Amino acid sequence: MKLKPLQACYPNFDKVESSDVFCDDAKNLYTQYVEQGLYEQVPKPAFYIYQIRSITGEHTGLVALNEVEDFFDGKVKKHEATLSEREKQQMELFLQWGAILKPVLLTYPPVPSISNWLTDFIWGKKPLFETKFKQGKVLHRVWAITEASHIATLQDLFTNNVKSTYIADGHHRTTTMAMLHEQRAEYPTHDFDHLFCAFFDTDQLDILDYNRVVEIPKGMSGVQFMAHLSKVFEIDMLEAPRRPADKHELVMCLRKEWYSLHWRPELLSGLDEQNALLDASLLNERVLGNILGIKDVRSDTRVAYVDGSKGLEGLRKASNGRNKVGFALFPVHFSDMMFLADAGEILPPKSTYFEPRLKSGMLVQLLKR
Repeated sequence: MKLKPLQACYPNFDKVESSDVFCDDAKNLYTQYVEQGLYEQVPKPAFYIYQIRSITGEHTGLVALNEVEDFFDGKVKKHEATLSEREKQQMELFLQWGAILKPVLLTYPPVPSISNWLTDFIWGKKPLFETKFKQGKVLHRVWAITEASHIATLQDLFTNNVKSTYIADGHHRTTTMAMLHEQRAEYPTHDFDHLFCAFFDTDQLDILDYNRVVEIPKGMSGVQFMAHLSKVFEIDMLEAPRRPADKHELVMCLRKEWYSLHWRPELLSGLDEQNALLDASLLNERVLGNILGIKDVRSDTRVAYVDGSKGLEGLRKASNGRNKVGFALFPVHFSDMMFLADAGEILPPKSTYFEPRLKSGMLVQLLKR
């Protein structure tokens, strides 16, 4: 990976009444924030250690620029399809702001020499800034790395040890920047040669489940629906709600009753390794498509998504109703995501939900040269 330091901007939280409100509104109010003098700029180019402390522990990564060419060369791997309409919206915002408000979250297999270096650097050092968020009860802290020798060390560590990365969050920001890079001759005053990135290894991230709520056709009774499901699942009723125990088990909420669903062995045995990896893919094909007649899960309004941070209670509430069913899925394994991304495959929409989440407006890359 070809990393480069940047002169980032960051909020002066002494002037901000609420960190939660500031970051939630950053996309809509960024230009006003700048006009109000709420941002400061680091005096010289730097790398930034970004740490998020939550109830699950400390999560530490590195924020830097990375050459867009690494994306074209396949070193920054994607696993989601992007929508041209959203890329157009992102492009308009980037040009309007003259900035990128949140780095693309990239992950990679752990490299002890990198994680140890980051931990040693921040030990006993006061951060450049820190702020608490009431929502989620998390603390975000940032340290600037400005010494040339330290920057060179980290560049060497990443060049020698991180051959490829995987987009965890920010597919549309990545593809939009790639498009602007190809049009960079039209914007000579802007830096569209670099991707604004936050590098967190897989040990520093959690993949949560991403669950589905689907409408059952009004002409299909509950008994009929269960009969269809029994052809692809082994079904057991649960005494109480719980999450799936492992891959290839789904937990279903139907009319306030909870069920354990295991794909029938004969169904799995007929699939190759790639097609058997993801429960979301099987669910889309065998249940949403074959049973419920939903052909395009990206556009069909009968399908809704509930991220794992909302828990089973969030799924229960969303699936409340006679013609709705909720499916809880086991989180995608990092190894499965990487295998499919390496193979150039695209995961179904809303397959992964990564935590912790970076905040918009916390570290900002200015695009003007």
